[in-house]
Amino acid sequence: MVLSQSLLQITESPEGQVTFEMANLRPKTTNLPFVVWVSQKAGARHDVRVKVARSAKVIPSQMGVYSVRPFTHVEGPQLGSGEEKLLEDWVNKNEPVLVAFWDGDIEYTEDLIERILPA
Repeated sequence: MVLSQSLLQITESPEGQVTFEMANLRPKTTNLPFVVWVSQKAGARHDVRVKVARSAKVIPSQMGVYSVRPFTHVEGPQLGSGEEKLLEDWVNKNEPVLVAFWDGDIEYTEDLIERILPA
């Protein structure tokens, strides 16, 4: 019974995991020198976050995680100070859009991409 409850919690709470529910925003869209991953809340217990990686290939150990409100590094590889400042500025500029996507007010990735402002 305990094992079943643990498996259920893992299934329902993809916290810290990269799943198909994440959308990658390529550098051409963001004008940042790395890929930014965004997602909707989907049962997460934390507030809005973005993940960053050097490529669109999903390798969780190579993804840095940043909180949006307030902007701060949460876990994983941390960007250098210059790139982190670029990300912070981009996140601040796009916070309303990122929050709306997180909350499900923007339902589709295509609609999100149309609203993203480049760095």
